[in-house]
Amino acid sequence: MVRYDLAVIGSGGGAFAAAIAARGKGKSVVMIERGTVGGTCVNVGCVPSKALLAAAEARHGALGQHFPGISTSAGPVDAAALIGGKDTLVAGLRAEKYVDLAAEYGWEILPGVARFVEGPALEVDLHDGGHVRVEAEHYLIATGSTPRTEGLDGADRVDYLTSTTAMKQTELPESLVVVGGGYVGLEQAQLFAHLGVRVSIVGRFAPHTEPELAGLLAGVFADDGIAVIAERATQVEADGSGVVVTAGRQRVTGQRLLLATGRNPVATGLNLDAVGVKTGPRGEVVVDEHLRTDNPRVWAAGDVTGHPQYVYVAGAHGSVVVDNAFDDAGRTLDYHHLPAVTFTTPSLASAGLTDVQAVEQGYACECRVLPLEYVPRALVNRDTRGAIKLVAEQGSGRLLGAHVLAAGAGDVIATAVYALANRMTVHEMAGLWCPYLTMAEGLKLAAQTFTRDVAKLSCCAS
Repeated sequence: MVRYDLAVIGSGGGAFAAAIAARGKGKSVVMIERGTVGGTCVNVGCVPSKALLAAAEARHGALGQHFPGISTSAGPVDAAALIGGKDTLVAGLRAEKYVDLAAEYGWEILPGVARFVEGPALEVDLHDGGHVRVEAEHYLIATGSTPRTEGLDGADRVDYLTSTTAMKQTELPESLVVVGGGYVGLEQAQLFAHLGVRVSIVGRFAPHTEPELAGLLAGVFADDGIAVIAERATQVEADGSGVVVTAGRQRVTGQRLLLATGRNPVATGLNLDAVGVKTGPRGEVVVDEHLRTDNPRVWAAGDVTGHPQYVYVAGAHGSVVVDNAFDDAGRTLDYHHLPAVTFTTPSLASAGLTDVQAVEQGYACECRVLPLEYVPRALVNRDTRGAIKLVAEQGSGRLLGAHVLAAGAGDVIATAVYALANRMTVHEMAGLWCPYLTMAEGLKLAAQTFTRDVAKLSCCAS
């Protein structure tokens, strides 16, 4: 038996943020990981997916660049080399930012499976066959989430892919049916399409996106040759060398099936009942606003809590838990200006409320949609596919939400996050300095549309 100040189950973003914060307070830490150190983001999520998306976009741009006088071309994709390069990148970051970092800060990572027992304490079955009991002043559950695979009749009888296994394929299929129109489905569909695969996407398209932007992105997907079937998939069956997905009255065929219908919290096998920790209807660990469970010494952070499934949320959770556990800080998080980005081309980003959400929350609001044809950066890029939508409170002009479909939308939305956090009005945003020929200038121009016609402005003097 070994005793620590903090015992962490999991080794992803939330786990590492908590461990680093605890070590900064001089606390002893142990981490238990049953799989690969680093969690979802670096191993099978953000890092590998965005690396592959960037590669696919480089190929797609070479096939269809639109600058006069420039000729480019692209040959077939060597999928094995592409995946090998991705794996090398992931392994390097995992070593540098996780394994080596833990050693530098001075905490041990135990490879094994942990479960709670009365005390509370943890019984850990080590992968080498050993066994250890871990006791701590506080415990953190940071076990993340895993791709959802249930809900589609017949899926258990076909060889389906998930976002995790799809990024391990060293051979590209001729055709692919993606079930799910959320951010994972959109990214994976365009990734494979840009690598030369014939792709169909089945499900409600961009369901949490402002309709003006979702419609524009659907047009981009159509131009990319991606078939969009905005019906719920109800059944899949094997058909010779491929699969057939039933959606409404349509039957969609493909060589492979990719399920991208969301992610489930991972909390099974922890024996939570032994320490009085409850789970919710989706299997999430139930926590209060301070991220404490019903057991005052057990906390949870990240995807496993059912909060928004972003690595930056998990990281913020880890720091909050340590402050609340060891300093009784009473910290909470404000999610009202939380950004979200879908890394399609063009990319989709949002922060704050949609206009529907604003009305549901009792606001009288007014909105403006600025097509990218009025944004000089988009014009010189020769790519005006997209728009910027701002949602403001009527009367005061306070910004309630910002939504962007554009190249680099994730960078643009960071500016809107600061505006939302500081309760700025669109009138204030319209008068702020903004560097010319940046996509972020589109936010300023969109704010100016509340009071003027930006089509009548000089392109260099807004």
